[in-house]
Amino acid sequence: MEDMIIAGSGPAGLTAATYTARAGFRPLVLEGHTPGGQLIVSQEVENFPGFPEPISGMDLMDRFKKQAERFGARFKMETIKNVRKAGDIFEVTISSEMIETRTLIIATGAEAKRLLIPTEEKFYGKGISGCATCDGSFFRNKEVLVVGGGNTAMQDALFLTRFASKVTIVHRREYLRASSIEVERVKKNAKIKWLIPYVIEEITGNKFIEGSILTNCQTGKKHKIKCHGIFVAIGHEPQTQVFRNLVNTDEKGFIKIEAGSTRTSTPGVFACGDVRDPVYKQAVVAAGYGCMAAFDAERYIERRS
Repeated sequence: MEDMIIAGSGPAGLTAATYTARAGFRPLVLEGHTPGGQLIVSQEVENFPGFPEPISGMDLMDRFKKQAERFGARFKMETIKNVRKAGDIFEVTISSEMIETRTLIIATGAEAKRLLIPTEEKFYGKGISGCATCDGSFFRNKEVLVVGGGNTAMQDALFLTRFASKVTIVHRREYLRASSIEVERVKKNAKIKWLIPYVIEEITGNKFIEGSILTNCQTGKKHKIKCHGIFVAIGHEPQTQVFRNLVNTDEKGFIKIEAGSTRTSTPGVFACGDVRDPVYKQAVVAAGYGCMAAFDAERYIERRS
């Protein structure tokens, strides 16, 4: 019987692990298939408090983990296959066994949706990003693409004009899902150009992105464009599939929590980080909610002791 299982090992999960371990609960962290979460693909992180010099996402998450381990957190490179509430406890099934726990903190994150083209994996974190506010400053005076037609794509394009010399919005349809207000703001910005209806077929470059080949969705005509960065703004997929019979989620699958807390619809289950955040998607915000989840879980255990 575990007091606490934490699912996920990004900024939220590891912060929760540090706080709960420091309080003496010795949490078991199920790291998932990618320990450290999405942040590990970032070559440089320069906006996390306390690091005046850039640090790679992998190194930053390694420091998170070592801190949690120092206080007694335990780790397994496992992913939850199933979870079932059984009275006042939860039965968590992983690949090798079933573990009982009094509380569960869900910090499995949300993955940026991908373009699903062959050259994408090569350049992910080396010019391709799912977060303009995280990585925009790395593209000062460079040309970038923003893929998408919703409000997030419009907002990302406007944000990137603070740094990039040129921003081109690429969208596969003639119509946009973004609100008319957002579209009008974009149209007024001289730095922003449009390629509609186009899709990216190939990304070119050596170590980093140098350009892209696009296809017109109506004519099939190819179009080459110079670019140094591609920001994919076609949505995020919260990693909540295994939990959707356990807790309430919104229409996109993000876990709903009580206002001002990390409590879910199921007592004893808490959610923190991008798995419950469709808006900010920042490491520092995730870490803050990880701290909150730790306190909420501790209080739940103490009340039931």
